[in-house]
Amino acid sequence: MTRLQMTRRSFISTGVGTIATGISGLIVPARAAGLEPTPSMRGGSNNYRPGAPIVDRIGGGGFWMTGTVRRAGDGAPLPGQRIQIWAHTTEGHERDQRSHGATLTDANGEFRLEMPQIVPAFGQAHGHLAYDSGEFETVFLRPVMARSKDKTLAAHFVLRPV
Repeated sequence: MTRLQMTRRSFISTGVGTIATGISGLIVPARAAGLEPTPSMRGGSNNYRPGAPIVDRIGGGGFWMTGTVRRAGDGAPLPGQRIQIWAHTTEGHERDQRSHGATLTDANGEFRLEMPQIVPAFGQAHGHLAYDSGEFETVFLRPVMARSKDKTLAAHFVLRPV
C-alpha cells in the first residue's frame, strides 16, 4: 500500500502552485483580452457611398466576399453589423452604383456577400469594405487578392466602440 507523506515543504509547494494557477487565469475561461481594433487602410474609402443598400447579391455573382466582425478588447462576435462592400468587377467599376452593396453579420459575427468576379484596378485585384453604422468607429478595409483568379476574398474587422 502506497502512503502519501505530506511534509511541510510539499504542503507549501502545493498551496503556492494552486494559488499561482488561479492567479494566472488557468481556472477561469480564456479571454481575448486586449484584442486591438483594426485600423482603417489607406485607400480603403475610395469611391465609398454612404448608405449603400443592403442587398442579397451584387450583380450576377460568382465571387464571394466573406469575413468576421468582432469587438475590440474581448473579441466577442458582433451580430447585426452592417458591412458595405464594393469593387472593380467584371460587371462594373468600383465607382459605379451597381458595384456597391451592403450585408449584415449573422449571429456569429460572420458575413458573406456574392458579387461579380473582382478584377485588377491599378494593377491589383482588391475589394473595398466599410463598417460605418455608428455604434463603433468607422473602419475602411482594402484587402488585396493573392491571385486575381481567386473566387473569394476575406476581410476581418475588430471594432472599437465610439
